[in-house]
Amino acid sequence: MMRQDSNDETEDVSLFDADEETSRGSKRKKIRHPIASFFHLFFRVSAIIVYLLCDLISKSFIACMVTIILLLSCDFWAVKNITGRLLVGLRWWNQVDDDGKSHWVYESRKTGKKSSEAESRIFWLGLISCPIIWVIFAFTALFSFKVKWLAVVIMGVTLQGANLYGYIKCKVGSPKNLTSIATNYFGGQFLRQTFSREAKAET
Repeated sequence: MMRQDSNDETEDVSLFDADEETSRGSKRKKIRHPIASFFHLFFRVSAIIVYLLCDLISKSFIACMVTIILLLSCDFWAVKNITGRLLVGLRWWNQVDDDGKSHWVYESRKTGKKSSEAESRIFWLGLISCPIIWVIFAFTALFSFKVKWLAVVIMGVTLQGANLYGYIKCKVGSPKNLTSIATNYFGGQFLRQTFSREAKAET
């Protein structure tokens, strides 16, 4: 399903044509797109490694900064345009209509064509964990007075945070759906803990 947002309103639009065929049963647990899975993690993990080891790799701040920004830019493009569509069947972008109004478009694969569980885990793990790491880097740079690195860290938070937000919108949709999912999740956790305690008490 594809949604188009304009002024906080959502409307249905047509689906994109590039649907990936998925297999059932045990095949869902296999990685069907190894190259996409590799590059989904490669650029973002490489940017983090270069940031952590920049003093050992090169004494030039400019060289390290340019390398990190290039890796972040490649990651943003690859995740936004390729790996999201192949690994989880999601895609988002911005378009301007004839009136000059900006619209955010969120697109998801047809229901019934499920993605590989392994690829889905790889996608969401990389998508969520790396922005958190860049947020930690931001606080570290701020409190350690590494002002020159703040621009690089903010770039990391912005680019990877934008992809995270876009794909959450693709997956969840409206804020009401997000609230419903959170309620169902915590409700399920509460029920599991309750039944687990009762089972232990009976034994």
